[in-house]
Amino acid sequence: MKKLLKSFFLEKKIFTKKEAKKIFFALYNGQINPIQAISIAIMYNFRRPTVEEINGFREALMDLCIKVNLHEFNAIDIVGTGGDGKNTFNISTLTCFIVAGSGEKVIKHGNFGFSSKYGSSDILTNLGYQFTKNENKLKKQLELTGFCYLHAPIFHPILKVVSYVRKQFGFRTLFNILSPLLNPVNPKNQLLGVSDLELARLYAYLYQDKNINFSIIHSLDGYDEITLTSDIKCYTSKEERIYTLEELGINKKINPIELSGGKTSEENTKIFLKILSGEGTISQTKVVLWNASFALSLINSDSIINNYERAKHTLESGQANTIFKKFINI
Repeated sequence: MKKLLKSFFLEKKIFTKKEAKKIFFALYNGQINPIQAISIAIMYNFRRPTVEEINGFREALMDLCIKVNLHEFNAIDIVGTGGDGKNTFNISTLTCFIVAGSGEKVIKHGNFGFSSKYGSSDILTNLGYQFTKNENKLKKQLELTGFCYLHAPIFHPILKVVSYVRKQFGFRTLFNILSPLLNPVNPKNQLLGVSDLELARLYAYLYQDKNINFSIIHSLDGYDEITLTSDIKCYTSKEERIYTLEELGINKKINPIELSGGKTSEENTKIFLKILSGEGTISQTKVVLWNASFALSLINSDSIINNYERAKHTLESGQANTIFKKFINI
């Protein structure tokens, strides 16, 4: 292992799939420590991992994760890579409850914020949710609300080992790239937000070999979600294309300031609750609804415009908020 690490750091070695897999097994077995593991992860900020390396890292983490069987549900995971440095409010989490409120199933895999200030797990913790890995409870949540949440460190104990060190760095690492690939359930559908085009193309290539219905979205000004601050690049299994704001009926770009998250976790939670209760600003509401419309279209194959109206009704009728409250209290 020392020889392998030395060649990686000093000779810029590219791992084979087998060698990449060996790295995380070495961390699991105590052959390398969390600082060494994070150092490897940070090195990928200087070059993109290869497809072989990503598949090796992912296979190791999935082999080591706690399994849960929810395959009977035609569900979607809605997630972003993070690391775009934009500090938006929790768009993807809000999107999940609108999609679930619209009658679809959402199995979200998430974590606390590392490269961003506050992640999905921060919001849910603040609102009193108790993370669980109990399969029966997760299944019950899905059946009654259409939503369940998989807190990454519970299902991937190895992530908990590196979480403290990762938090100290506070910027994007290899784990941001890997996280969207690590949902223990492997839902049949995934809406993935990516912060740059090179990475979006890498995911599109990776997903071609996997049995998943996917949509990879990137706002061209650098956001890892649909923000209506610019046009949107979208990759699916069928095509890649750009959606202009004009064809979505958006006549004016949103000012990024209007999408800012809170300065504290509590402020961010208040923003979350306000939007979910239908009291968000016009800009906040539109952004969440368009993300939901893309997610819904991935599952039901209806047009994005029709699904926007469906998502709008779900939010305005209070159904999304009702689903959220029911979920928290199960």
